[in-house]
This record gives sequence, structure tokens and C-alpha cells, in this order.
Amino acid sequence: MTPRRQLWPFAALSASYFAHIGFFNPYLPLWLQDMGLSLLTISVLTAVQATTRLFAPYAWGALSDRTGERVKLLRIGAGVAFATACLLFGDWGPVGLGVVLLLMFTHTSAMMPMSEAAMAHLVSRGGAFDSKRYGRVRLWGSMGFLVTVFAAGAWFEAFGMQHFPAWTVLTLGAVLLSVWWMPDLKEAAHSTDAHVPVGPVLRQKPVFWFFTSTFFHVLSHIGVYVFFSLYLDSLGYSKTMIGLLWAVSVAVEIVWFFTQSRWLPRMPLAGWLVLCSAVMVLRMLMTATWADVLWVLLLAQTLHAITFATHHTACIALISQHFSGRLRGRGQALYTVIAYGLPGVLGALMGGLISERWGLQSVFVLSVLTSVVATMAAFQVWRLHEPV
Repeated sequence: MTPRRQLWPFAALSASYFAHIGFFNPYLPLWLQDMGLSLLTISVLTAVQATTRLFAPYAWGALSDRTGERVKLLRIGAGVAFATACLLFGDWGPVGLGVVLLLMFTHTSAMMPMSEAAMAHLVSRGGAFDSKRYGRVRLWGSMGFLVTVFAAGAWFEAFGMQHFPAWTVLTLGAVLLSVWWMPDLKEAAHSTDAHVPVGPVLRQKPVFWFFTSTFFHVLSHIGVYVFFSLYLDSLGYSKTMIGLLWAVSVAVEIVWFFTQSRWLPRMPLAGWLVLCSAVMVLRMLMTATWADVLWVLLLAQTLHAITFATHHTACIALISQHFSGRLRGRGQALYTVIAYGLPGVLGALMGGLISERWGLQSVFVLSVLTSVVATMAAFQVWRLHEPV
């Protein structure tokens, strides 16, 4: 059994990292809007985070696989990210701000893949992924997100968006402290495994369809990640209510992570992928059509427990199955690149262009279509996978 004391630092990192994400991602577009930037410029700057996910996670993941020094690399990334965040207080203009964000995101975007790889190693017993232990650690991240998304919304409503850089520095400071609390674990190096290629694994049909499904599933989510706050703001919702609606989605996510070991064994992991993407179709349809009806929007937000939390755990477990041992870091990094990097860049840039021409609602209409594609690809994974 994994000693609890080894998992607490991972819980602290998850809580602090997602506390940072909890205010940064929902309110970054509103901060940029407050600076007077156009919707297209906002979409380009928000796409910087996804752009770093195209190269940073795999580069850091490959380095961590080769050295086994995941915790030391996490400390370096957190330190540079914290120092870079201090630059947000300056007046850099759109291009300069883009460079600052690029440097900061290059070091933060790889933190969770490396942490997930190290934690998956800890919570696996006899090669089997322990979803209960994973969920009990990961829910702390959701709790951190919940606190800051609501608190920041109320703060920005009362005092304005000019305090956004200070929130960034404080939350990344907490991340830096948490990575120094982590045990300096190093996985045993196996020279024969260090150069194992990932190509043969990627060419397996279940793995190909898995990544196809996650690509379109997360692409459907980009409307929420990038444009949801702007969409609600355009409909007249206050920043406090925007924070509350984000908080609802994270509250149900916490419930799922706490209880997921009770539900996950009832269906194969690939079957959960199908269900998650099918529910995503419903969620995006409700958001696109009835966002001006509060109770419908609240109901749509509760579906986040399925469309994100369930989907995320199923994906981490499947990645752990297909990319084990010295492939673990690269497998988690590939998941970040393919499922979050590529969809993030494409979704943010296309969403910006589409919303400028047809309005923000059009982004969520398009998300309905991409979630249908995700459901079809997930069905192929289910068809090809052995029950797990």
C-alpha cells in the first residue's frame, strides 16, 4: 500500500496548480478584454498556452523518462514560471505579453503530465492503476480550482481586473512551495528501456482511435475553456455569477473524483469514453441553445462531472495501460499534446475567427458537431478494446 505521507505532497501540488488554473483560465480572457484588446487578439493570446502544449510536455516528459528525475524537473519548471509571472505587472503590449505568456506556459504546461506520471507510478499496485487513490488525490486539484474560480470572480467584480497579475504570482508561489514539499523520488533507470520508441504503441488501432477521440472531445471543451466567460459576460451575467457557474462544474467534479472507484468498475474504460462524449453532445447543445436560461445552464454545468472528470480518469488509466515503465512520461506528454495542445490551438484560433463573424454562440454550436465525432471515435475504441 502506498504510504499516505507520500501522496500528500501530490495532493498539495494538485490543489495549488489547479487553484492557479481556476482563476487564470476563466478570467484571462476577461483581463485581456479589460485591457481593450479585440476578440481575435484575445483568442491568439489564449492560444499561447495550448501552443506550448505542442512541444513542452513531450520535451519535458522525454527528459524525465530518460533521467527519472521528475520531481527535480518540476521544481525547475515551477521556479521559472513564478519568476516569469512577475513580469505580468509590466506594460508589454500584445506582442510582449505573448512572449511572457509563452515563457510562463512552457514551464507550467508540462507540470501536470510529469506529476501525473510520477503519481501513476505511486498509486499503481502490481501494474494495476488504483482509481480510488488517484481520485482521492486528484480531487484536491478540483477543490483548489473551486476556491479560486469563485473567490476570484467575487474579487474581480468588487475591485476590477487590474489585480489579475497579483493573483498569478500568488498562486504560482503556492505551486513553487508545493513542489519543494514533494519527496525527491527518482524512478530506477533502465538503460534498455530508456530508448524504447513510442511509434509502435501509437500505431496500435485502439491507441490511434483513443487519441482521435480525446482530440475531438477536448476540442469540444475549448468553447468552455476559452470562450465560456466571454459568452456569459455577453449575455449579461455578472463576474460573481460567472464564477459561480464555473464553481458548480468543479463541485460535481469533486464528488465524482471522491466516489469514482465505486462507479468505474461497472463498465469498461473504453465504454466510459463513449458515454462521456455522448454526454458532451448534450452539454454543448444546452449551452449553445439555452444559455440565457439559468437553470438549464446550471444543469449543463453539472454534466462536467462526466464530460471532464470521468473522461480524464478514464484517459489517465488507459494511458497508464498502453504507456508503462519508461514510456510513462512520454505517454502522459503525448496525451497533453494531442488531447490539449492541438485542440487548444485550433479551437482558440478558429473560435476567435468564428465568433467575430457569427458571434460567441456559434463556437458552442460547432462544439456539438465535434463532440459527435468524438463519440464515434470513442465507439471504435470500445469496439477494439478488451474489457478492463
